[in-house]
Amino acid sequence: MAFGVSDDLLGTFVPIVVYWIYSGMYVMLGGLNNYRLHTKAEEDTKNLVSKGTVVKGVLLQQVFQIAVSLILFTLVNDGTGVVPPQPPLLVIAGQFLIGMVVIDTWQYFMHRYMHINKFLYRHIHSKHHSLVVPYSFGALYNHPLEGLLLDTVGGVLSFLLSGMTPRTSIFFFSFATVKTVDDHCGLWLPGNLFHLFFNNNSAYHDIHHQLYGNKYNFSQPFFVAWDKILGTHMAYSLEKRKEGGFEARPVKKD
Repeated sequence: MAFGVSDDLLGTFVPIVVYWIYSGMYVMLGGLNNYRLHTKAEEDTKNLVSKGTVVKGVLLQQVFQIAVSLILFTLVNDGTGVVPPQPPLLVIAGQFLIGMVVIDTWQYFMHRYMHINKFLYRHIHSKHHSLVVPYSFGALYNHPLEGLLLDTVGGVLSFLLSGMTPRTSIFFFSFATVKTVDDHCGLWLPGNLFHLFFNNNSAYHDIHHQLYGNKYNFSQPFFVAWDKILGTHMAYSLEKRKEGGFEARPVKKD
């Protein structure tokens, strides 16, 4: 037990709380026009759904996420009420890495297939791409079926295949949540540690949300390996706009 609440419940609800706190932080920073990847005018005119609709859509997906998470923890719980011991830090680090690779692999192939299959794109995945200009709390704005297949199932697989405990999962899924929100934040802030350690970042994913990048940069949320291995990687350069901020522009291949 932790603070009188089981690790199972913390693993279910903490990532959701983290999602709204971290995305809310970026909302408060949204006025930093010198660091935006799109102007506020572009955000208001290019996106096809209102922010209220996005909030409702994310909350719906998180309801499904809670249900699946509670079922998963119930199935793996041995019923004794005894909290499994935490392995050494080196083992936990290895479980984190395995979880990252698993969720990246699952999401790359599922995400790419949803672009290749015209029916799935038109009726399922296009909902996420209605946000042409991504912003933080729109990170999980998906069709419920996509949220289940891409995010929730990917999370279940990373949990099971890595062998992490429910307590470790609290930190892993909170980290994955923060990374996903960061990739959709629409800002390029100096000193962002994610940009230092990961090539998969807000500019990289912004390319994917544009019409010219729709068939590229499928990888998420951590690495870009599958894009590079399978030829769907689109490099970019960051150019300063005259009116302030940056623009991620694709770099043409020779």
